Amino acid sequence: MSSEDLNIILLKLPASTAETIYMILASTVFACMLGFPLGAVLYSTSPAGLGPRLVFYNALSRVVNLLRSLPFIILMILLIPFTRIIVRTSIGATAAIVPLSIAAAPFVARIAESALSEVDQGVITAARAMGSANLQIIIKVLIPEALPALISGLALTIINLIGYSAMAGAIGGGGLGSLAINYGYYRFHTSVMIAAVLVILALVEAVQLAGTALSRSLLSKR
Repeated sequence: MSSEDLNIILLKLPASTAETIYMILASTVFACMLGFPLGAVLYSTSPAGLGPRLVFYNALSRVVNLLRSLPFIILMILLIPFTRIIVRTSIGATAAIVPLSIAAAPFVARIAESALSEVDQGVITAARAMGSANLQIIIKVLIPEALPALISGLALTIINLIGYSAMAGAIGGGGLGSLAINYGYYRFHTSVMIAAVLVILALVEAVQLAGTALSRSLLSKR
């Protein structure tokens, strides 16, 4: 490792790591705000849901599947005008939060739908027998029962977001991806690129371990 590589790592790596964490935390919050209600609607209107609406469910499900299948780089480019309206710029960590949130929301929706669908029907029947409305059943029964599965799914979503944030660096998104590409790849500083990749891998491992531990903890308390 050259002295120039070391200097770049010491000066740029901490700030780039902080940018990536900022993007991930913010986009996770917004993705959950968009995705969890969407997942609850998908579950409720599904054939096995609380209020089946087959036509509506099929239409909404296809939209969610379409958004999930769209490559993130293409989605980010398509959302540049919308991003400029929201944050008045299309470059930097804050601008990357908009496409990251929208890209992750369909994954959160599917995770929420799947987790809610796994709850024992007997619990739902008991809640109905006590006169609970559908919204009360979702908030007070389904979500607490599905929480371990939701946490596990959320951890996977965050891991996906870490990968997306690295891709966002290719078109001005900032963070570790930008550091690896602009300083590591384009300027031939291989050590800088390796350092950025190692930090990304460490973040992924930390999220996976934390998600698994929290999910198991919730399961053990039942």
